[in-house]
Amino acid sequence: MAAIIHILGTGTIGEPLLGLFVDLGDRMGIDEVTFHKRTPLRSDRPRIRHLMERGAKLAVDAERRNDFEALGHEVSYEAREAIERATVVIDCTPAGNENKELYYQDISAPKGYLAQGSELGFGTPYARGVNDEALIPGETRFIQIVSCNTHNITTLIKTLCHDSDSYCLEQGNFVCMRRANDVTQTSGFIPAPSLGAHGDAEFGTHHARDAHRVFETLGQNFDLFSSAVKLNTQYMHTIWFRMAFNRDTSVEEVVERLRANPRVAVTEKQQTNLVFSFGRDHGYYGRILSQTVVSLPTLTVQRKRELYGFCFTPQDGNSLLSSVAAALWLIDPDPSSVSTRLKPLSKWLYQEV
Repeated sequence: MAAIIHILGTGTIGEPLLGLFVDLGDRMGIDEVTFHKRTPLRSDRPRIRHLMERGAKLAVDAERRNDFEALGHEVSYEAREAIERATVVIDCTPAGNENKELYYQDISAPKGYLAQGSELGFGTPYARGVNDEALIPGETRFIQIVSCNTHNITTLIKTLCHDSDSYCLEQGNFVCMRRANDVTQTSGFIPAPSLGAHGDAEFGTHHARDAHRVFETLGQNFDLFSSAVKLNTQYMHTIWFRMAFNRDTSVEEVVERLRANPRVAVTEKQQTNLVFSFGRDHGYYGRILSQTVVSLPTLTVQRKRELYGFCFTPQDGNSLLSSVAAALWLIDPDPSSVSTRLKPLSKWLYQEV
């Protein structure tokens, strides 16, 4: 049976995800890639045409078909038809939960559905390399790919605190310094830093709450708290962290653990623009796919058990990696098969930036 990936949305996650599947799909065992576009815009015509020239097939709502064809686009499928014939559906819109209620729960043909970080409650929260064992073959059909900052936080915890069959984390505090908007977005930029409210009495902001939910799938109950501030930059997110351990540690041990994780990058850089520009110059669609980039000069250990430092969230490259991994898992959940089919992406998993 043909393996078909269907993607809804062509925004900051949808478009590069489409690109990965159309450019590398034959090496990952994907036979066809389709995508849904809701609104026919003349300004979008060049990039939609380019995606289709590379092999992606367009699906649209029935009532918009004539409008897309008037722009010169060849429409291959109508929206529901594309979902019904897909092996895996990846929703990259802010309406994943709404679409689940309207369509996905009633369409059983796909092996599974994915939604992105904003869609809390869509399904099992997932980050590649953090809670892979939470995906259960034959049972898990709905998966929420957690946000890029949640990937960063959970990867730090898993990498630095997982000791064999237990965790040494006593408490984790994180300040997420978020970019105002993506370079592809034309709205939402701010003139000055804007502070986020602590809307969650237990976790502060959704970043710690979402990280907690990821580790709940592993039976863990960590003491996590996060704060957020939006900065007037388009570069990338930066996180300050404090992690308290129940045993002694050292900067040397921390660096050794970071370097041992192939999904973690380290850097001697302390400037956001230099890390961002590395991704622009050496990434896919300007993104490296590493889960986090830790700035080594900022690491310090106080009182033998408290680690402080800064790291960068490489745009949403980590969400792209987990989206591809989860889709491949739904097609064939054998772990060794997933790892083999992910190898074409390894060129963008940097261990040093």
